[in-house]
Amino acid sequence: MASRPAVSVVLPAFNEEESVARVVTACRRALAQARIPHEIIVVNDGSVDKTADRARKAGARVVSHGLNIGYGASLKAGFRAARGQVLAMLDADGTYPERELVKLIRALENCDMAVGARTLSGAAIPWERRPAKWLLTRWAEYLSERPIPDLNSGLRAFRREPYERFQGLMPNRFSFTTTLTLALECHGYVVTYHPVEYLPRTGTSKIRPITDTVNFFSLVLRTVMYFKPLKIFLPLSGMMILSGTALGVLKLIQEHGISDATTLLIVAGLQTAALGLMADLVVKRHR
Repeated sequence: MASRPAVSVVLPAFNEEESVARVVTACRRALAQARIPHEIIVVNDGSVDKTADRARKAGARVVSHGLNIGYGASLKAGFRAARGQVLAMLDADGTYPERELVKLIRALENCDMAVGARTLSGAAIPWERRPAKWLLTRWAEYLSERPIPDLNSGLRAFRREPYERFQGLMPNRFSFTTTLTLALECHGYVVTYHPVEYLPRTGTSKIRPITDTVNFFSLVLRTVMYFKPLKIFLPLSGMMILSGTALGVLKLIQEHGISDATTLLIVAGLQTAALGLMADLVVKRHR
């Protein structure tokens, strides 16, 4: 029986015949030179080109879907097939430097997940995606109370245990990486970020800028609600109570009485705070 690999690297791929063989070969070379026992798994997500054949010829194990079911679904399928105790992921489009995988894997001696952060100058992130990426990151940092240099990098390595703990939360689309980052950050795991280059991709991007950005924002909100509900409920409660109080003071000055709207706002604010406290107790009880 073949020896069990220490690291399983999963590459989701949808119509990446132009780049997948080069990426697989570079991954194998970098890990072999570092003497890290490994396996490379390419998840062929319903490609209609030669992605699967070229990945297989380059030395990868290929898992194929009959239909295109999504980036996150491909990663989950790859991790189910993985045999290593360390899991890693990398895009098949050639945008990430494969040699950085070795640094991320070695960094796991001192953390639970190491992320290749696309923060070096000259990173080839399309300009039209930069404003949304900046806003999304600030939103996530506020809710998680952690600095997050790169929320949804597709280059990372992590231990199997935290992934398996939260795999039920992982979505099937591009928001997989965002969810994984927030799940570990909000739950007290140690996540480190290492600056890496981000190169121009080979082929056409599969990201839908407007739809996927809206989905990312709502996902961050839902994920933090799952782990830190008070970050949502208490500010909302405070705004209601302050608005009700301000309206009540105004009505007292103008009409020497308190309106029904004042009472409703304050009561709604108190109820929202109570809901937040109950949600927080539920979350802490199940940790």
